[in-house]
Amino acid sequence: NTNLAAAAGVITAILVSRWILGRIDLFAALNGAIAGLVSITAGPDIVDHYWAIIIGAIGGLIVVAGLKLLETIKLDDVVGAVPAHLFAGIWGTLAASIAAGAQFHVQLIGVLAVGAFVFPVSWLLWQAFRMTLGARVPHNIERLGQDVGELGIEAYPEFVLMPEPHDED
Repeated sequence: NTNLAAAAGVITAILVSRWILGRIDLFAALNGAIAGLVSITAGPDIVDHYWAIIIGAIGGLIVVAGLKLLETIKLDDVVGAVPAHLFAGIWGTLAASIAAGAQFHVQLIGVLAVGAFVFPVSWLLWQAFRMTLGARVPHNIERLGQDVGELGIEAYPEFVLMPEPHDED
């Protein structure tokens, strides 16, 4: 079931990214796999294989829509963690109860309780970070690139454009 959900997440993310973005997006596809896995994690042992495909596919749809939503509202999430883990995780938690045919309200209360705890605690921690350490690198280092600005090296030197060596005949 876990593999079925991941595969369904990838396929759906590819199809939806093609439809929404006008191209097949590798980033969306990879996050579709993660979203499929996250979505099925609440109950791979209690759902039938067709439910695993449905749950994973909806996870793939959610991740692409979530990536687009975050881009639209200008919320920076460079790895797609919020749609792949938060949005797909909420879906998967609720989907397990839908597929099992029981206790949807219990799962919903659980999602709301976790959110009611995690959101304010996270917000307070981020405020403390912002006031003490800062939440961003200095602007000049951000423009230069953190690998060069803080470490003095290129993260991937093999991708740095260099002039072709000339023969010394």
